[in-house]
Amino acid sequence: MADSLDEAGQKGLQASVDGFAHEHIVVGILMKKYQNVSLVDLPLSSYDIVIVFKDKNREENIIRAQVKTANKQVSFTGGTRGGVDRTYKSGIKTYIQSTSTSDVVIGLHCSGKDSFKLYFVPTSLISILKQKSISLGKIEALKDNYFILEHCKNRQAVLSACKKYGII
Repeated sequence: MADSLDEAGQKGLQASVDGFAHEHIVVGILMKKYQNVSLVDLPLSSYDIVIVFKDKNREENIIRAQVKTANKQVSFTGGTRGGVDRTYKSGIKTYIQSTSTSDVVIGLHCSGKDSFKLYFVPTSLISILKQKSISLGKIEALKDNYFILEHCKNRQAVLSACKKYGII
């Protein structure tokens, strides 16, 4: 099948494969830190991963995360599918991630063959930014920032930290 695709089809297929691989890479990285992390096997879900950990009060905290490949920026949009397996259906609309669709967008940046950086962008921040994506340079302070990940559902903590970082 892959041999019969034109260049655009090959690029789309590779993007689709990369997306699925990146979800697994993020799960692996987060599993090493939090143990209880899983891909979501719900094809219509607006998030890819759930992270379950105990907070400082030993209460269970569940975070819904959407994974995005991040080359130069992290995209906040969902609802569309690229690649060779895409289908076009009326009524399916692109949307921007929000607190109703997920808790955090995780941008995976491949900084080498076996080197990966995670950018944690809480959806509470996305609602303030009112844009479809953000450059990695603008959110450098969110790179591998596990405080932001663990507090992504605490709007006040996120906004306070992001003001301090100069993101907003």
